[in-house]
Parts: sequence; structure tokens; C-alpha cells
Amino acid sequence: MQIHRVLAGAATVVAVAVSQGAAAQAPYPSKPIRVIFPFAAGGAGDIFVRAYGQKFADKFGQNWVLDNRGGAGSTIGTDLVAKAAADGYTLLQATLTFAVSAAVYSKLPYDVERDFAPITTLVNVVPILAATPSLPVSGVQELIAYAKARPGQLSFASTGPGSSPHLTGELFKRMTGIEMMHVPYKGTSQAFPDLIAGRVQLIFEPMPSMLPHVRAGRMKALGVTTAKRSNAAPEIPTIAEQGLEGFDVVTWYGMLAPAGTPKPVLETLHAAIVEFAALPDVRERLSSIGAEPATLSSAEFAAMIKRDVARWKEVAREANIKLD
Repeated sequence: MQIHRVLAGAATVVAVAVSQGAAAQAPYPSKPIRVIFPFAAGGAGDIFVRAYGQKFADKFGQNWVLDNRGGAGSTIGTDLVAKAAADGYTLLQATLTFAVSAAVYSKLPYDVERDFAPITTLVNVVPILAATPSLPVSGVQELIAYAKARPGQLSFASTGPGSSPHLTGELFKRMTGIEMMHVPYKGTSQAFPDLIAGRVQLIFEPMPSMLPHVRAGRMKALGVTTAKRSNAAPEIPTIAEQGLEGFDVVTWYGMLAPAGTPKPVLETLHAAIVEFAALPDVRERLSSIGAEPATLSSAEFAAMIKRDVARWKEVAREANIKLD
């Protein structure tokens, strides 16, 4: 009887282990994936989640569920992902602000290197320096002259303190020697009405959410922040070619998972995004709004984040920006 009990107990342990192993090896993905975008709804990030998410649903039969969690310069939504289960079912669509926040906040509830597993970049985006239509300037040099004649009277909007549009504005101030007041908003859906109405005069924002307003005359494009003009709007000159040589800011959007996410899951996600980025309809859709598909390896993505943190720390230090 004792032997039978031992054997029965052993069989139970084996059965439980096999069951747990089978569960652990369940094909991924087997349920919808929540993609947290740490900004308010209505920005360019929503477009990219949907563009790639539709292809993901077609391939795997599981949706990417967009969850906009704006606030505190993107750190609220980012922290949710840092503390989420490392199972591949909660992801972060990060932007350049992910690195900028690490540069400007004295203390974050997460560590950008330790708490995340970079998967790949999704797109590189061309930001536009846009003005309210009533501002009597048509280019960067006119803006500089106008601002210098009215020190401190102009204001620029951003999607929050410590966001990449905020630091891009600070870089512009440093390189031109002008004074502008920074006006933070919770998202572009709040900033755009004030820009259009003239309550703020300027903004640095990614092209996908800006271009419809520019082409409708609700905003005035003064230049793009990248070293080269955008194929989506080649008529808009770069800031660099208008006298600010070396001014080059590219806004990237990328996908990260919580640290500890199983390598096979990360590899599945990376391979799928690379596949989707090569599809002609995806490339055409994104390029038409000023975004270019970009798929770095996880190591390349991690290295780029590290470089960006260092770059924006310098800008923040010179602008005396340090957030709690």
C-alpha cells in the first residue's frame, strides 16, 4: 500500500508538471495584447498601433488593444508596463520621449534599461515646427528675428513637461538664442485648438498628426526638424537648411515589453513587425503621412535609447530642466 501511495503521489506530481509545462508552452499569442501608449488619444501614436495592429490581427487572430495612458510626461503609462506581467500581453509603444524622460526626471519609478526589453522600432517620424496662422512669419529666420524683437512674448506648446516636443523646443531656443515660454498640455488634442486659435504660437509635433491641419490652413509649417526633407511634404524646408546647421531631431516610435519577457515571445513580436513593415500597403500608408517604417534589432534599439538619453541630458542640463 505504501508503494502504491508513493507511486500515485509521483504520478500526480508528474501530471501537474506536464500540465504546467503545456500551459507554459501554449502558442503565443493566445489572447489580445494590450498596447499602452503613454499619451492622450488623438496623436500620431494611435495611427501606428492601428497600422501594425491590423496586420497582427490578420496574421495571429488576436488584436492589439490600444490603451492611451497619458500624463506626467508619459511616465504614468510607461510605469504601468514596467510593472506589468512579463508574458508578452502588455506592451509599450514608446517614443523619443521615453529617452527624454530618463534625461530630465531626477527620479523615475522605473529604469529605462533595467525594466524593459526593447523589441524593435516601428517608424521614424518627421516632426514639424508649426505656427499659429496669425503669426506674421513664414520661415525660421523670420521667426528668429520676430522672437528676438519680442523676448519672452512667444510661447510653444508641448505634450507635457519632459516630453520630446518640450526638449526639441529647448534645443531650438539654445541654438537660436531666442526666448519662448513653454506651455505644457496633456496631449495634442488639447494643444491643437489653442495653437489654431493663437493662444499659443508654436509647436514641435510629429508630421502624421500635423499634416492635415497644415494642408487645411489651420497651422503654418515653418520647417521640419530632421536633416532631410520628408517625402510626404517635400515643400516644407528643413530647419537646418534655413540657417540652423546641425539641427536634427527624429521622433522614433518603438515597441518594448517588460523585462523578463520570454525570448521566444520577443522574437515572435520582432519577426512579425519586421514582416509587416516590409508590406507595400503599410509602407505606402505610413509614408503618406510622414512616417517611415524602421525595424532595428533589439540590440540596436537599446543602443539608440542609450545614446538619446545622453544627448537629451546635455540639452536638459543647459536649459536647467530637472523634473521630480
